Amino acid sequence: MTPVALAISAIACPTLVLAQVVSGGAGEVTLPAVRVSVEAERASDLPAPHAGRQVAKGARLGAIGNQDVMDVPFNITSYTAELIADQQARNVADVMANDPSVRFTTSSGHAYENYRIRGFDVNASELALNGMFGLAPSGHAPLEAVERVEVLKGPGALFTGMAPGGGVGGVINLVPKRAGDDPLSRVSVGYQSKSQFGTSLDLGRRFGEGKEVGLRINGAFNDGDTYLDGQSKKREFVSAAADYQGKALKASVDAYYSKESFSGGTPAMYWFQATTPIPDALSPRTNLFPGASGTLESKAVVARAEYEFNRFLTAFAGLGVMDFESVGFINGTHARNIAANGNFMAIGNGTRSYTDSISSEAGLRSQFSTAGVGHELVLHLTTLEQESGLATNSAAAVTSNIYSPLTTLVMPQAPGRAPKTSDTTLSSLALVDTVSFLDDRVRLTLGLRNQNVKTVNYNATSGAVTARYDKSVVTPALAVVVKPWGPSLSLYANYVQGLSRGDTVTDTLATNRNVVFAPYETEQKELGGKWSVGGFSNTVSLFEITRPTMVAIGSSSNPTYTDEGEKRVRGLEWNTFGELTRTLRLLGGATYTQGVQTRTAYDRYNGNTAIGAPRWQGNLGTEWDTPWLSGLTLTGRIIATSSQYLDAANRQQIPSWTTVDVGARYVTRVEQRRVVLRLNINNLFDKHYWSGSFSDSFSMATLGAPRTVSASATFDL
Repeated sequence: MTPVALAISAIACPTLVLAQVVSGGAGEVTLPAVRVSVEAERASDLPAPHAGRQVAKGARLGAIGNQDVMDVPFNITSYTAELIADQQARNVADVMANDPSVRFTTSSGHAYENYRIRGFDVNASELALNGMFGLAPSGHAPLEAVERVEVLKGPGALFTGMAPGGGVGGVINLVPKRAGDDPLSRVSVGYQSKSQFGTSLDLGRRFGEGKEVGLRINGAFNDGDTYLDGQSKKREFVSAAADYQGKALKASVDAYYSKESFSGGTPAMYWFQATTPIPDALSPRTNLFPGASGTLESKAVVARAEYEFNRFLTAFAGLGVMDFESVGFINGTHARNIAANGNFMAIGNGTRSYTDSISSEAGLRSQFSTAGVGHELVLHLTTLEQESGLATNSAAAVTSNIYSPLTTLVMPQAPGRAPKTSDTTLSSLALVDTVSFLDDRVRLTLGLRNQNVKTVNYNATSGAVTARYDKSVVTPALAVVVKPWGPSLSLYANYVQGLSRGDTVTDTLATNRNVVFAPYETEQKELGGKWSVGGFSNTVSLFEITRPTMVAIGSSSNPTYTDEGEKRVRGLEWNTFGELTRTLRLLGGATYTQGVQTRTAYDRYNGNTAIGAPRWQGNLGTEWDTPWLSGLTLTGRIIATSSQYLDAANRQQIPSWTTVDVGARYVTRVEQRRVVLRLNINNLFDKHYWSGSFSDSFSMATLGAPRTVSASATFDL
């Protein structure tokens, strides 16, 4: 397929080239400081990097646009392109390894990335691109063309609309790169164990008398064997980003093409029988599905524009199209019904699927004052239309063993075509007003969003309609920021709601079969504080999130279903980042949570700990610029997670785990050209561990990655 995709960038956010040019190492200080201000002016709405340059001073708050972290009444973090490059991150999960509130919920190396934020699932289809859903690549989102990876923790329906999969734990937003004022020509070559080799290209130029027109081109290619025994992977990616920045009009168009393919096997999720004790973690190199192969292909086009009528009123709009196709053994990679002796049921399949998405948004932003009270008023309209198709050929079930897996498995060919199975339209209209007074020491955000969800499901064989869903709901939000003693301290509170599609009762024995519930309204209450002094910042958040679920009540032989089930997570978060000294940087934090099943089917497990809800999670990374060699930086990181349950009955538990990462980078010049050499070793001690839970419904454990070595060399031409 032709590289056609696109991802229109937001209002005017050209790349901060310096974010990749200055790594914070001691050997960088000779670079002209003027480049920082030039790029900041070019990227007028892109918040500048924080001290340490691993995170930014602000991030996008959906419809409201980019905001300073100290002005935002939420816990939000924006990871920079410099961090992505220095940690040699290949996917969003690698970036999220820096965040104590986020964990990866698929076995490492799987074709899809899924996450759990504040104890609630956010799947691979729910990444936003410049605040718009349905446009980011599916499976893995390549980071070569990404300037920022932003994480808004907690439900964000008011600011972004409903996520297509109904994820309510948070929103992960990708900000595309833009060309900076200075010409950029950068080439990287790299290696990752077992024998993955790759190269990437980054070109940026601006044109015109005032450099109004910019063009950024990124490309990447990787191929070779992975740490999973017998598996090989290949990745191809190319993107082009054009933008125009005039005095009143700002516009951008992005296109990308992403293709990933694997052969020789795929990582598994481990599905245990209810009575099976959880064994010690296997080696993640173990290949339970030898011969499995698959391909995921995404291509997109997105356009975006903003016009400033005057200093009081701005209009903005965006339109994007994304096509996704997959074929092979992508879904259902489960070692099913694992018994105490390790036997499990293996079912190979060949699946062909597609999702065609059209995403759009439009709105008005107005800034004005009345009687000394400032208003930032936003009217925001969003739509996401998705057509999906699916067809699967499955092999007969066979018995294998997790300790001695079969060396061959039947992997059926995928069907020749995928018939349409569903049409979904998510549309919403929001009105948000941020009121500021007392010299901006108090900021109050009020908003409402009317969200509509329409879904039609079709029989894959006949095309007949099998189910319809058409429901609407209004979600409110209230948030406040107070700066009692100046800009270095912010106290905040919020009440917000998230949305996910309500369930349909399909149980043939149910007394209310075929009842369709309205969209579930997840509620968050949060209190927090942010403190920034010098080059160092901290955020502390106390939150409670409750999410409705469908549960059965009454007789088990003739149950009645209700949407009054509930999962509740209460937690305390601490995030820290910045420079302790000019040569020492910290990034990380800790999270303490109490996840509870407050109401379950037949009240059977009320009060039990929620599945996949560890009490403690902690991440702490350091960077140190060595005094004995200018340009040399040493890095380290510890990631820890306490034990967690896999089942609602709280009988199956995986133990706590801790991993250690180390690294180094060296910045120098060769013939006046900047060169950066990087080495990272993740999971230094090659710990084998169950990393978490894959499902809230079944006892399914995931495996973390083994020791992984990454090395690269980057050259500015």
